[in-house]
Amino acid sequence: MNGNYYQNPTFPSNNYQQTPPGNISVNEVKVPIIQEQSFIENILRLNKGKKVKAYVSYPDSSAWQNKIYEGVIEEAGKDHLIIRDPLNNLWYLIRIIYLNYVEFMEPIVYSHSYSDKTY
Repeated sequence: MNGNYYQNPTFPSNNYQQTPPGNISVNEVKVPIIQEQSFIENILRLNKGKKVKAYVSYPDSSAWQNKIYEGVIEEAGKDHLIIRDPLNNLWYLIRIIYLNYVEFMEPIVYSHSYSDKTY
């Protein structure tokens, strides 16, 4: 083993606080507030229900090199966007890596940690 050994990792002290004596003793957990950053999926998520045109490119496809999806934003995640076309009731699951840009048909909400703005 060459004198090397595995050390257990050290962890910060717990975040539990006891309530003062005289009250019922219940452990409380302090949870840090995490503010979202302005990633594309967060901006899309803030604008659920809005009409959009999503411009998408599929570089490996000759039939679908460039495509435009029109509809309403239903959901957005780290790697996908779901759009529903209300005219023909089709739903589209679009991978974010293929998304070039999004055109909004109405004012958008852009919330950042220091501002709440609508553009």
